[in-house]
Amino acid sequence: MARIFTPQIITSNHLIEGDSIYLTATGSWSRQAADAVLMENADIAALTLTAANLQTGLHVGAYLADATHFREAFRAVGPSNYFHGKQAG
Repeated sequence: MARIFTPQIITSNHLIEGDSIYLTATGSWSRQAADAVLMENADIAALTLTAANLQTGLHVGAYLADATHFREAFRAVGPSNYFHGKQAG
């Protein structure tokens, strides 16, 4: 039986700063998960991920993530053990 496709977004990490970034509908990257393009077709998601990985020099480790997955929301705010860096403000 075929697996039901779950809507996906593409996420990565900024190459220099390490922040979570998300691919937008225009092909640019945003630090806001709400800006991410939502893909509801497995073939389009795979092709878009391939294109995203061709954008070298800005990000590292792009991958497809379930749009409603808790891990993405948690990872976007960074380490949870204490406030430091961007979280201290």
